[in-house]
Amino acid sequence: MSIELYRDKQHACLMFTDLIEEDGQAVQANQFLVVDSGTGAVIDPGGNLAFNELYLSMSRHFSPQHLSYLIASHADPDIIASLDRWMTSTPRAKLVISRLWARFAPHFTKVGKTEDRVIGVPDAGGLLPLGKSELWLLPAHFMHSEGNFHFYDPISRILFTGDLAASMVSGAEASRPVTDLAPHIARMEGFHRRYMVSNKILRLWARMARQLDIAMLVPQHGAPIVGRQAINDFFDWIENLMCGVDLFDDRAYQIPTARIDPAINDTRAQLRAVSR
Repeated sequence: MSIELYRDKQHACLMFTDLIEEDGQAVQANQFLVVDSGTGAVIDPGGNLAFNELYLSMSRHFSPQHLSYLIASHADPDIIASLDRWMTSTPRAKLVISRLWARFAPHFTKVGKTEDRVIGVPDAGGLLPLGKSELWLLPAHFMHSEGNFHFYDPISRILFTGDLAASMVSGAEASRPVTDLAPHIARMEGFHRRYMVSNKILRLWARMARQLDIAMLVPQHGAPIVGRQAINDFFDWIENLMCGVDLFDDRAYQIPTARIDPAINDTRAQLRAVSR
């Protein structure tokens, strides 16, 4: 099912939250379609688990054959593991990704599939033409990937934030916007403490993001954060969040003694452990 985040006569932003079966084997992930004046882009198209449903669902709104871009915040499997299938099913869509990952992304495809179809984005980002508008590719390095971008749509005033602002919820819960941040922090905190690299990076990013006119923060996992108060509260929260290398010392780097039981395959427990 698609969720309409924004629409006017020429421009639309759609979110897909529930394309992955919620059986605990894979983390929930959102995919996005942005269309302006007949030109379309998919943001963070996802892995093979999402491909069939996303292709069919977006076809009801925009023909995948006419896609211009597959835009990836970074190169994780839940972002672009389906790249081979997109390269096959779209005749001209180009992958837009950090130039740090431009030569790694072809590992997701068969030989030759990405030839002349990858746009490597420099660290400083840039403005990507989309129809009569553009998407702003904003530096978001080390949140959590070393080559990472967020995508600001100046028409809808949506900032697509990748793993930043992610929350560990179901697909159904991800469809419900968050307007009061305080009770939502518990669903974000464990993830951010582990996946964001350092408080320094969060502070630098927040200083940049506060300059934008933002109506909605939309992450790749979990629910959008909507409204001026909730967005400002999010900025305040991450500016003071200790995370990543801030929390590590020599206790995290010890010769292991615990034995791993190969008979235990509890994916749900693994996901819970990461989010704590």
